[in-house]
Amino acid sequence: MKKKALKALLYLLLTVSGLFVVTFTVYFFNLDMKLTSMIEPFLLKHYDRIPRNQHL
Repeated sequence: MKKKALKALLYLLLTVSGLFVVTFTVYFFNLDMKLTSMIEPFLLKHYDRIPRNQHL
């Protein structure tokens, strides 16, 4: 019983550490904004096609 709890705690610690490393890497290299700048042309093309009702 004690081994299972210790093993589960170890897996939890490794998972949290791995998620921290991934999110820190995204933050440090500003990867979220780089991805956004790559998909922006596709989003603009999509939203430019939508008809708008611009009555005031």
